Amino acid sequence: MEMFEFDFMRRAFLAGLLIAVICPVMGTFLVVRRQSIIGDGLGHIAFAGVSAGWLLGLEPVLSAAAFTVAGAVAIEKLRSMRTEFSDMILAIFFYCGMALAVVLASLKGSGGVDLFSFLFGSIVTVSISEVAIVLGIGLLSILLIVLFYRKLVYLAFDEAAARVSGLSVGALNMLLAVLTALTIAVSMRIVGILLVSAMMVIPVACALPWRRGFGQTMLLAVLAAVVAVVTGLTLSFYVDLAPGGAIVLAAALLFALSEGAAFMSRKVSKPS
Repeated sequence: MEMFEFDFMRRAFLAGLLIAVICPVMGTFLVVRRQSIIGDGLGHIAFAGVSAGWLLGLEPVLSAAAFTVAGAVAIEKLRSMRTEFSDMILAIFFYCGMALAVVLASLKGSGGVDLFSFLFGSIVTVSISEVAIVLGIGLLSILLIVLFYRKLVYLAFDEAAARVSGLSVGALNMLLAVLTALTIAVSMRIVGILLVSAMMVIPVACALPWRRGFGQTMLLAVLAAVVAVVTGLTLSFYVDLAPGGAIVLAAALLFALSEGAAFMSRKVSKPS
């Protein structure tokens, strides 16, 4: 195909497919735990990390990862102490993260790194070093998920039962929080901070109507994300659309088709 003649498109597809695996894997745990919105809160903290890295002359993705992990740890600590106000705690970090980002960005004025690309994504300008960072953190996340898979699934479905059974609930919650933070940090350059949460939730939503087991749901979500990335990037190249937005809208279209197909399937299989 014509688009694969260009190095930037080959890098974009490689980075996009990596994100298509990482985001739904983490997103499946978040959706089951009813924590889908946490991606938005951590995304704003990641933006503060980007601004701090820009101000200090550091690699923005790495500084964003450091800020996001620190924010995730703080949120999880406070959430465990004040469970009845967990949504309020997330909202506070949400607002403070964006406020800190704006303040840090204003200290250096205009110029320098393109903050707009981190807000909305710039997958076609991803460098090979950024792809390497995504690959490294992605492999680490997948390895930890595999190692603790059964415990994390148990925790996702019933935290109280997991605690009674003797699992280290606090440590497992912290592991999920840190992995979510890393996923957001490495994904923001691909689809953007404002859209990364969508790639953690919408592919999972595509899989849920089919009512499979946890592992199958995760695999279906990854498949949906891969289709969305390929579709979005192809459209962005040939129709000149914003790549991040095109990927998310492709995922949303898949969700609508999945819901429709599942509805028709249930209607046909229902006894008359």
